Amino acid sequence: MTHSDDRPPRLHIGLLDFEPLRVAGFESVFADEPRIAVERIPEAKALADGVFDMVMVSLGNPVETFETLARLRAAHSKLRLVVMGIESDEETIISAIAAGAKGYLQVTASPEQVMQCIEVVEAGSIWAPRRVLSAFVDRMLHSSEKPVLRHHFKFTGREREVMRLLIAARSNKEIADTLGIEERTVKAYVARLMRKVGVENRIALSIQVATRTLVISDEE
Repeated sequence: MTHSDDRPPRLHIGLLDFEPLRVAGFESVFADEPRIAVERIPEAKALADGVFDMVMVSLGNPVETFETLARLRAAHSKLRLVVMGIESDEETIISAIAAGAKGYLQVTASPEQVMQCIEVVEAGSIWAPRRVLSAFVDRMLHSSEKPVLRHHFKFTGREREVMRLLIAARSNKEIADTLGIEERTVKAYVARLMRKVGVENRIALSIQVATRTLVISDEE
């Protein structure tokens, strides 16, 4: 992408897991914004220190995408992350935020909305549909008033599998189908995990796991 002057761009944005056509669309959106440079990148470059101010990630498989967000956040806590996907459901968007995203854009977003999202995220705030932000705040305010334990936890292999799918915003039925177990068994696992961690809803549990505030180890 070329710029109207030789000054380095103030905002360098990496595009991760986007197909070439989508990248071309971003380049078109930012063509008249010399302060912004966009570049299609592999994850290894996204993890490089100090290269990018912001990384936009295409939401493919939720589990893999959220794990990518967690790796990027762990490597660079100040890196601003934005997710773009076709999903519009509340659980997926909240889970993306829990995993480290500061913004969520649907693929149908207009160029104006993309620019607004970048400006909001760059300023340090969160960009997401208002209804989702309201739900996120409400659930956090009504999550457990008990202090969340932040020690080493021991989880069984099955509990770890359930948590991995939980942070990907999978429903109980989807988790049950994936693991080949009964839906009521999934509910029992989720309830057990919430008691073990000290939270009262699955969103709070997802946030604790996705943000790595829990140190997880396998049981012998």
